[in-house]
Amino acid sequence: MTTTTRTALVIGGGIAGPIAAMALRQAGIEATVHEAYDSTADGIGGGLSIAPNGLNALDVIGAGDVVRRVGTPMTGIVLQSWTGKRLGEFGSPPGVQPMQFVWRADLYRALHDEAARRGIRILHGKRLVGADGDSPDGVTAHFADGTTARADILIGADGIRSTVRTIVDPAAPQPSYAGLISFGAPVKDTGLPSTGGKMCMSFGKRAFFGYWVYEDSSAVWFVNLPRPERMTVAEAGKLSAEEWLKVLREQFTHDRTPALDILSRTAPADLLLAGPMENMPKVPTWSRDRMVLIGDAAHAASSSSGQGVSLATESAVQLARCLRDLPYEAAFAAYEELRRPRVERIIAATARTNSNKAAGPAARVLRDLLMPVAMKLVKPEKTAWQFDHRIDWTAPVSRPLRTSG
Repeated sequence: MTTTTRTALVIGGGIAGPIAAMALRQAGIEATVHEAYDSTADGIGGGLSIAPNGLNALDVIGAGDVVRRVGTPMTGIVLQSWTGKRLGEFGSPPGVQPMQFVWRADLYRALHDEAARRGIRILHGKRLVGADGDSPDGVTAHFADGTTARADILIGADGIRSTVRTIVDPAAPQPSYAGLISFGAPVKDTGLPSTGGKMCMSFGKRAFFGYWVYEDSSAVWFVNLPRPERMTVAEAGKLSAEEWLKVLREQFTHDRTPALDILSRTAPADLLLAGPMENMPKVPTWSRDRMVLIGDAAHAASSSSGQGVSLATESAVQLARCLRDLPYEAAFAAYEELRRPRVERIIAATARTNSNKAAGPAARVLRDLLMPVAMKLVKPEKTAWQFDHRIDWTAPVSRPLRTSG
């Protein structure tokens, strides 16, 4: 029986997959990434933020500057009501580096290029359909094209609709709709002054609007549009960009924020449809036999958290560190003990944020009255647990209290 992990199959070639492969390489484990789609994801996706804790984790594997080169520092987030009233502001705690705003397409390409530079193979057209993980000497992955691959362990980095999660636990929960559909776009010229490196987020009367105006008056914006019934990206795509922009403008007609002006200056060709926002219920089982989950497959945080990529990065690095020091059974259990309390605490906080975005008239009035008071009571140092989290790569991993599986 193999006790030392030497090889790994990483299922999923989005963001978490290449990061996991780089972390494993640093731990002395050879990893090959298998991506379901035949082509790369260049040019796909909207904007996202990398939190300071995510950058800390990327620095552990020498990839932090790769992300900083394609990102823009975000010094703070300003919360507003639909009237333009300032409800509060928050940013990184004192002494903590700023978060980075980055377009997903740029992040994807930068990470894939870095993985290739390090000699990591990323194979496309490898859609997982099954896996045999209970062998004493390895795990075999079966792909839709009829091929197989074998390694010591298999890591599911295949997102919120993870195939690996279902293989690990056929009774695993599925994502739930958060009641919001997301859109976004860059704008070449808003005619507005810079927001000073800060993202402004407005709780509109009918929808949530975030925007960031740069020094040259260009901007990026996103909208979370409440919608009772879930609409897939394919279903939403049946409406043209021009029609969607008209729908979005109507949501902000009565708001006294720059939302309507910015939307009016948005070119239809630049509109990005991010699709429905989803929450992932608690996943009871993260590993079985020689298979384990990371990122959204195990702990999908809503985009409202700004922590999706950052938490996935932390988990990839911690898993690699555990596999470096322990046999896979103990490593999987140690990894879960290190990660589960933290990610579930952050996800719980995000659920409250989503409910604020979809608030009704009465709840909206109460929110706008109480939020300024609540923001004054929040001390920056109290959020340090989330943003200044650091992984000590050099520290040995202790055996867990229980064994995974």
